[in-house]
Amino acid sequence: MNWGSWSNFWHMGGYGFYVWGSYAVTLICIAAEIFLLASRRRTLLKQLTQMFRLNRKERNETPL
Repeated sequence: MNWGSWSNFWHMGGYGFYVWGSYAVTLICIAAEIFLLASRRRTLLKQLTQMFRLNRKERNETPL
């Protein structure tokens, strides 16, 4: 397509709201997924660290 001006580009032949709205929703979903993955990773690392410390503590307290 050839647009004569920036206004025509943003309007996208009457479908601008749908096109740019779709891009916005996609970007929001990707950002949310990255945030949730980082959050899950932090939680998992905390749980693994706690489990490791408890396991290590139990090994040191029990006689061989």
